[in-house]
Amino acid sequence: MKQTTTASGYPIVPRTEVDFDLDGDIPRYWFGGDAFKSRFFDAMSTLFPEGEKFFISCVRDYKDEIVDPELQQQVKDFMRQEAQHGRVHKQFNDRLQAQGVRVDNIEAKTQKILGRIRELMPASFTLAQTAAAEHLTSIMAHSFFDRPDVFAEADPRIRAMYIWHGVEEIEHKAVAFDVLKNVAKAGYFTRAGVMLYTSVMFPLHVFLILRHMLIVDGYSFWQRAGIWARGLRWLYGWNGLFRPLMGHYLAYYKPGFHPWQDGGMGAYERWRLAYARNGGNAVEAGNEAYAGAA
Repeated sequence: MKQTTTASGYPIVPRTEVDFDLDGDIPRYWFGGDAFKSRFFDAMSTLFPEGEKFFISCVRDYKDEIVDPELQQQVKDFMRQEAQHGRVHKQFNDRLQAQGVRVDNIEAKTQKILGRIRELMPASFTLAQTAAAEHLTSIMAHSFFDRPDVFAEADPRIRAMYIWHGVEEIEHKAVAFDVLKNVAKAGYFTRAGVMLYTSVMFPLHVFLILRHMLIVDGYSFWQRAGIWARGLRWLYGWNGLFRPLMGHYLAYYKPGFHPWQDGGMGAYERWRLAYARNGGNAVEAGNEAYAGAA
C-alpha cells in the first residue's frame, strides 16, 4: 500500500484491523466510576460516525482540484482513517444504545444538521469546519499523551481506543488545513471565524447529549446539578482538562499558523513503536504508551 509522509516526517497509516474488545465487560462508568467523565467522552463518541462522514465529504469536495500527488495520497489516507474511526465508534456506540441512550436519534439529528449545513453554506465553510475540528481533536490528543494523569483511571480498552484515535488524528492533522489553504484558497478570516463557530457549536452538542445520558441514567435534577458542577470544574477549572490546551488552541488564530508547528511527537512515536512491537494489538500499545508517559 502506497503511503506518503507528512511535513512531520511520519506516514498517515490507515490501521483497519484494530480491536478493542468493545463487546467485553466494560462498565457503564468506565472512567474511574465517574458519571460525568465517562458520559462526556461517550457523548463525543456518538457524534463521531456522522461527523467523520461529514469530514470526508467536505475534503472530497476539493479532491478533483488537488494537483499535488503527495496531498492527493494524504487525502486518500485521511479518508480511510476517518472511515475506520467511524466504524469503531459505531461499535462503541452500540453499547450506549443498549444502555438506553438514543444513539439512533442522535445520529439521525446529527446527519440532518450536518446535511443542512452542507446545503446552505459554501464548500469552503464546511472545509474550514473540518480543519477546525481536526485541530481541536489533535490538540486534545497531544494533551492526552503529554498528561498521563488524564486517563489514569479509565478502562484500558476505552483508553486504548481514544489513544489510537488520537494517534491517527495527529498523523493527519494538517490534511484538511492544507486543502483549505492551498486548494480552496480560503483566507484568514474564513479560517478564524469558522474556528470560533466550531468552538461554540461542538461543545454545545456534546453537552446536550451528555444531558440526555444523565437523564437516561436516572439521576434526579439535583443530582445532575451536582454532577455538572463537578464535571465543568474538571473540564474548565484551573487544573482542568482544557486549560493546558489554550495556548495550542489560540495558536490557530495566528495568521501564519500551520498544524505541524504545534505539538510534541515523542509520545506518538512511543505508541507507534509499541503498536508494531505488539503485532498490531492496539490495547497493548495503548497500555505501553501510557505506562511510558507516566
